[in-house]
Amino acid sequence: MFPAAFDYVAARSRDEAYAALAEHGGGARVLAGGQSLIPAMRFRLARPSVLVDINRIADLAYVAESAGELRLGAAARDQAFELSPEIRSGRYPMLADVCAVVADPVVRQMGTVVGSLCHNDPAGDWPVAALAGNASVVVRGKGGERVVPIGEFIVDSYTTAVGDGEMALEVRFPTPTARTAGAYLKIERKVGDFATAAAAARVTLAEDGTIASASIALGAAGPCAFRVAEAERALTGAKPSAAAIAAAAAAARSAADPVTDTRGTVAYKKQMAGVLVERALRKAFARLGLENVR
Repeated sequence: MFPAAFDYVAARSRDEAYAALAEHGGGARVLAGGQSLIPAMRFRLARPSVLVDINRIADLAYVAESAGELRLGAAARDQAFELSPEIRSGRYPMLADVCAVVADPVVRQMGTVVGSLCHNDPAGDWPVAALAGNASVVVRGKGGERVVPIGEFIVDSYTTAVGDGEMALEVRFPTPTARTAGAYLKIERKVGDFATAAAAARVTLAEDGTIASASIALGAAGPCAFRVAEAERALTGAKPSAAAIAAAAAAARSAADPVTDTRGTVAYKKQMAGVLVERALRKAFARLGLENVR
């Protein structure tokens, strides 16, 4: 199929993009990588009246560390992020995990992290990692800029807190401390496919070796990616142990609410949610020097 008719604005500055979005309101959509939006338009699942192309705005294609955060602009490509010094430094291992498995190398040349968060596919990779990593998204509209915690940014399937006439400018990931590590894992039918099941785990150890805090998130397990509060409670304050990991995995299986489709049954996906949480936690602990948690 072909997309429905639409107008096109090639913005050359942030101000031009803001003006176009303000003028056209809910009928406008931002075009960055287009790896999700264009296919949706072809099948007429998305019918914007105007596309605001931000690819010519060079100062939105950045990856930079600032004030204890890793910041990615709305036009920063997945591949640029994957190859950035910040990711290659090893300071963000969970994000590096995601970079290696998003779609395939061809899609990563054009796709953007912010675009993936705005698309908010229930089986997408970046929403899961953003939740586990306590990220936030900078949104700009006619009322100015606001910083939205990722838990508030993700609203429902393919729905975010970006309102009519607004644009997501940047995603911010807190820089992990020396006592913090995370991991992201997913199961897919083939390279480049959406996740059959996905999980991210991030833990911070206290000075006495107990778990000071934990973030557990699932993807492809409900209408949108979500954190598993019960799994986090099972870990917080506990010593890293097989029992704590098992409790978190059981909570993930219980919380998962997938649907049966061509990728698997409900029972299989719920089981895999628990398996992936266990593996992600063990990988995170290993990155903190705890190779054989028993």
